[in-house]
Amino acid sequence: MTSPENAETEHLLSELDKITTALGRTFPGLCEVVLHDLRDPLHTVRTVENNISGRKPGDSATELGLARIQDPEFPAVLQNYANSFPDGRASKSTSIGIKDSQGNYIAALCLNVDISLLSTLTHQLSALTRIDEQAPMVEESMRPKSLQEIRIFIATYAAERGKTPQSLDAESTRALTRTLRDEGFMNIKKSVPTVSEAIGVSRATIYNYLK
Repeated sequence: MTSPENAETEHLLSELDKITTALGRTFPGLCEVVLHDLRDPLHTVRTVENNISGRKPGDSATELGLARIQDPEFPAVLQNYANSFPDGRASKSTSIGIKDSQGNYIAALCLNVDISLLSTLTHQLSALTRIDEQAPMVEESMRPKSLQEIRIFIATYAAERGKTPQSLDAESTRALTRTLRDEGFMNIKKSVPTVSEAIGVSRATIYNYLK
């Protein structure tokens, strides 16, 4: 007859089986999830989902599993530690010890993430997003400028000098027009009539300033 303690343990393990399967199927090809039954050190592996390491139910415990079996004070959670699969691929592992109501370790839920593919992808993304340090020290924007931005630029330029656009003197309007040219505003269609209207001079004057 099964003792109450064993019945409790079997129930807990069966619930952990569900968690193991669900976690593994959530991260297919990336995260192996293994449930260990720590009651038998020689045959701890109970459930393997998304198998990457090649282990199978009935396999023995790892060194970490043996340490947990031997020491009730062993940390309950070891998270994100470096590990590797049998074929040498790098992994990041997390091991969660499960105790019964008596405080004894009876199981361990382990997650092993294959980070070899992610590391390669990280390097590729880093190369794609790298900014060339030898690029010209010019602030560049690919957003096209608009006629409204011309008007705002002119208004700001005049305000900084305590003027309105139409009260700027000839030297200021000449400098303003050339600044607009250098900033690329004068490449916009209808930029000349827009500037002419904003500062109150003829279009011919604007063309003359641009020479």
